[in-house]
Amino acid sequence: MNEQQCRCGEIPGDRSEGFGERLLGVLLDRAHEMPPHLVATAVAEEIARYGGREVSVLLQDYEQLMLMPLSGAGLLAEVPQPIDGSPAGTAFLEARTVEVAQAAGTRMFLPLLDGSDQVGVMALTLDAVTDDDRRLLRRLAGLVADMVVTKDSYTDVFALARRRAPMSVAAEIQWSLLPPLRMSVPQVEIAGILEPAYDVAGDSFDYALNGDILHFAMIDAMGHGLSAAVMATAAIGGYRHSRRGDVGLSGIYAYMDEIIAAQFGPEQFVTAQMMQLDIRTGYLQWVNAGHPWPLLIRGHEVIAELGGSTTLPVGFGGQEPLISEQQLLPGDRVLCFTDGLVEEHVRGGEEFGMPQLIDVISDVGRRRAGTRATVRDLSQALMRARGGITSDDATMLLVEWRGGSAGPLVEIG
Repeated sequence: MNEQQCRCGEIPGDRSEGFGERLLGVLLDRAHEMPPHLVATAVAEEIARYGGREVSVLLQDYEQLMLMPLSGAGLLAEVPQPIDGSPAGTAFLEARTVEVAQAAGTRMFLPLLDGSDQVGVMALTLDAVTDDDRRLLRRLAGLVADMVVTKDSYTDVFALARRRAPMSVAAEIQWSLLPPLRMSVPQVEIAGILEPAYDVAGDSFDYALNGDILHFAMIDAMGHGLSAAVMATAAIGGYRHSRRGDVGLSGIYAYMDEIIAAQFGPEQFVTAQMMQLDIRTGYLQWVNAGHPWPLLIRGHEVIAELGGSTTLPVGFGGQEPLISEQQLLPGDRVLCFTDGLVEEHVRGGEEFGMPQLIDVISDVGRRRAGTRATVRDLSQALMRARGGITSDDATMLLVEWRGGSAGPLVEIG
């Protein structure tokens, strides 16, 4: 059988491993120089050769409320799907394949995972589904996610598809700064969310897993709008530069402080929380620069604020900070947040404070398991508890330490 025959799949019903390898290989070969707007169409073409139909590619919107369809030749004319209460949303939140029996075949919803970050969902229909199909399509969905993330750097197509509202310039800057909203390895998982998604200005977070050390930070630049976004950009840039210079937490604070003071003057500042977690041992260290204390969550209950030593906000020239520390237990979670989460005044003038935050954390924790779903539900529950008001940025970053080891590098099968 020549290459053209292999590509066109002229062996009806053959879904062997060899056929699957050819299907993935053809798509990968085509992907290298494929225009970004043709990614979803190419996927639909390859799935059609496999015997699938009614193909959709849906990407999460910035608020994490809906899955937004890509358009293109060969794709189903899909409508946005709610993340809550839909098969596509279940596949997205739980990072697993969902199958729905239909009158003619089975509708499959496969999570698009870039590493461990949920990008969206791929949906298609097959007449019948076997374990070989499930294995191959899971791998195909992984390839599609990688293609979307890679091509996203070259185009606005995917960013525009994800939008449900106009986005401010400040929010454009903040979203361009962010790492993936979720990362998971056997020992630790981290997930974050920005609110208001389309108008966030001074809030941001960052993380990096370097060997056995998870570095993560949350910042809140003073002010609103574009000026706050510019200051947040400088703060995150200073954080990354010093972190990559391996100078330690005190050195990171000093460098960020120097950058903000030099560029924005003596009356401008950024509150910040810089943390390091040894994912082998659960040993957590942090420096607090005028930021709200993180919360330690154990068994879905808040058991403590992670207080300790503090120093002046970044930009005010604080003294060398003392480093606080905490030994985590497997399953412990650390929630970092900005003050907009608890200082909002709900209707009637009462401030939404820490007691209400703790109650909501407990309620959501009992209903949700994974960090991504938890932080998303927590954000929405807090929005409802505040009466739908978000006049200031309200950002969260949730880290769960699981303990254990990384395990085998490759899983066969």
